[in-house]
Amino acid sequence: MTINWTKKPRFNHVAMSVSSDLLDADGRKQLTDFYGEVFGWQELPTETVDRQKLVFGAYQIDQFVFLIAEDEPMTCPRLDHYGIAVYDEADFDGILERAKAYRDRDDRVDIIDKKVDDHGMLSITSCYVRYLLPMMVEVQWWQFAEQRPAGADA
Repeated sequence: MTINWTKKPRFNHVAMSVSSDLLDADGRKQLTDFYGEVFGWQELPTETVDRQKLVFGAYQIDQFVFLIAEDEPMTCPRLDHYGIAVYDEADFDGILERAKAYRDRDDRVDIIDKKVDDHGMLSITSCYVRYLLPMMVEVQWWQFAEQRPAGADA
């Protein structure tokens, strides 16, 4: 079946349940410090409800990470994740460097280091980062073969 979209839909948010303790003033500060410093996300204060809800704006008005308190919060295996894409290796490396610098101050930062999967026409560079939340953030940078400098390896 073919769907004829006016404009194709796109993902706009991820939501996770967490403990209410993580959404108290101290927990929110830890989350906003890390995700702000590493990813550039900003708390949407009009959405914050102490011990109940925290919403991060992520790059555009309609992109966000929604955290909600639940008595039985989400748990998942380490590699469960959601992804963000960057469009430049320097931006990719910047996120990874900031996450590692934060980990130097707080060993609760979980990082799976930079890896490159070369598929010939496409090289995908990725890493994973998690801090206090159940799901990791996978960061990807896609580089197509025609974008690579002549003679460069992936």
